[in-house]
Amino acid sequence: MKGPLTKFLAGDQARLDALLRRAVANPALVDRSAYEEFRAGLLRHIAMEEKVLLPDARRRRGGDPLPVARQLRADHAALASLLVPTPTSAIVDTIRGILDSHNQLEEGPDGLYAICEQLAGSEVEDLAARAQAVPEVPVAPHFDGPRVHEHIANLLNARTNTVLPIGRGTRHRP
Repeated sequence: MKGPLTKFLAGDQARLDALLRRAVANPALVDRSAYEEFRAGLLRHIAMEEKVLLPDARRRRGGDPLPVARQLRADHAALASLLVPTPTSAIVDTIRGILDSHNQLEEGPDGLYAICEQLAGSEVEDLAARAQAVPEVPVAPHFDGPRVHEHIANLLNARTNTVLPIGRGTRHRP
């Protein structure tokens, strides 16, 4: 059974997914209005996880970060960098690819949200309220400078080289 944190954050992810689908409903062009709403929403969603969930889980684990935290942070950095330049179909496709695997790390029965709910125990309502209280993130205009795509490539490379614990061993993400 999903708790209040999972319901809220999974619902927000579903809203963001719908906005991204709407943004590229016409393959010939990106719907800028839907994309800008998605962009602002994704940055706020990332802030909820980075400023509330991951620090709270670390605190409750006596200072030890969650094993999945490194991958989530690498994904968040890559996603945020992809939101900097003017959107193209290729950029949107890359965002969608990251979100497909990223959302599974968060929403599954052993995902970030379930773990955070378990760690919070009777304080889960407070944790959900703190996540919901994260304000909108200021969004800068798109920037298409000469090094933006190089920076994105570096963050995508770092993301794919992040090691995830799997069972007793480890593996690199493809």
